[in-house]
Amino acid sequence: MILSEPVKLTFKDAAKKLTGYRRRDFMAKVAEDYFNAWARQVETFMGWNRDSVQLGLHERRTGLICVDNYRARGRHKSEILLPNLEADIRSVVEPESQANPKFQSTFLYAKITAKAVVSALVSHHNYKIEELPSRQTIGTILNRMGYRLKKHKKPSR
Repeated sequence: MILSEPVKLTFKDAAKKLTGYRRRDFMAKVAEDYFNAWARQVETFMGWNRDSVQLGLHERRTGLICVDNYRARGRHKSEILLPNLEADIRSVVEPESQANPKFQSTFLYAKITAKAVVSALVSHHNYKIEELPSRQTIGTILNRMGYRLKKHKKPSR
C-alpha cells in the first residue's frame, strides 16, 4: 500500500517527536498497519532505518523493551582510563602553582606548561608516552582540576 504524501509527512513528523523505544514502537505499528510488517518496505517508502523498524517489530512481538545504553558510548575520560593520573599530575603541578595574588578566583595558577607536565610524568612517574593523553588533553585535565596555565611576563630591562 502506498501512502499519500500528506499522510507520509504526518507519520515522519510524529516519528521525529518520539525517542527510544516509543519511536521504534510507533514505526513498528505503522509497519504492521500499512506495510505488512516489512521493514524493507518501510525503509523504501518512509526513509526510516529498517534495523530500528525491525527492532520495534521484535519488541512488539515479544513484549520486551530493549534498553538503550547511551552512557556507555564514546570515549571515557583519561582519568578513568588511568586511575592514578590525576594524583600524579597533582604531584607534578602542586610545587609549581600559586594562588591568585588578588584572590579574585579559586583557581591556582600553574607555572608549568602541559608539555612539561607530560615530560615529568614520563620521567618521574614511569608513564609511557603512548599511554598518556595528548598535551591539549593534559591542559584540559589541569583546567578540570582547578589549575590555570598562565604565561609569565619577562621582566623588562
